[in-house]
Amino acid sequence: MNLIGSIIAISLLTLLALGIGASRDLSGVLTAVVPYVAFAVFLCGFVYRILKWGSAPVPFRIPTTCGQAQSLPWIRREPLENPAGAWSAAGRMALEVLLFRSLFRNMDVAIVNGRPVYGSAKWLWFFALLFHGSLLVIVLRHLRFFVEPIVPWIDALSALDGFFETGAPTLYLSDAGLLLALVFLFLRRAAVARLRYISLFTDYFALLLIAGVALTGLAMRHVFPADLNAVKTLALGWATLSPAAAGETGILFSMHLCFVFTLMAWFPFSKLMHAGGLFLSPTRGQANDSRRRRHVNPWNAPVKVHTYEEYEDEFRDKMKAAGLPLEKE
Repeated sequence: MNLIGSIIAISLLTLLALGIGASRDLSGVLTAVVPYVAFAVFLCGFVYRILKWGSAPVPFRIPTTCGQAQSLPWIRREPLENPAGAWSAAGRMALEVLLFRSLFRNMDVAIVNGRPVYGSAKWLWFFALLFHGSLLVIVLRHLRFFVEPIVPWIDALSALDGFFETGAPTLYLSDAGLLLALVFLFLRRAAVARLRYISLFTDYFALLLIAGVALTGLAMRHVFPADLNAVKTLALGWATLSPAAAGETGILFSMHLCFVFTLMAWFPFSKLMHAGGLFLSPTRGQANDSRRRRHVNPWNAPVKVHTYEEYEDEFRDKMKAAGLPLEKE
């Protein structure tokens, strides 16, 4: 049902985009007003979620540890599995962000003869890394529309991405990688029963929305070419806060913009916010130094404590009669 609902939502959004693209007045609103609204919602929502998560109390050191902690000098420790300081924690976080280290260690579980059997499951790690890496390259390549003159490293990245020079115009590796990863992630979620059972509307909607952005972009590049000069004029107008007329960019470009702006506005309120929330994860970003430092919960309400001195004064006679040692005779 969640899959059907997400397909219906994407279909309605597509029809809306077609209607906007067919109307000159609505196209003007789409290119002059909606970009700033979508960006403002994205920025404010992103900052709000980060501030909300950042203000959540974390009274204890609770990093996930699965290796030897720092102990005696002759005991070998695991600085990434069990970080003892800020640098080890930073290295662990860097591997999470850049290489999806915990996902690489993901295991497949199957019940064989009533017993759980564990095996390697690297496909999810590979396609997740391919998806995020391709998406990053595509976003960086699109910066050519927002700057003038074009920064040399953007040209270098585009040349590297189209190294094989397949087709005319060139098919970028990041475009092919993104489509391949989207197909895998969607089929995995829709075909595997246990994943389909826990999948929500937002899980499918995110994949379909990104697929809509990718497919309309590829169609404009390889099937129905858009006027790149008009697109760049429009993008430079957004960047300089002086939006220009859309020009003859076509209905497909309006569909592409509708998908992109919907994704931007929806991003902070969806699971896609893991992009920012990862850096605030207390189980990944903290050092395991509870044995070396005393961590006092700053949110504890002040209470009247019963010190040992007061305890000994109160039960001195009974402790002395029982033969217990006393600090004060």
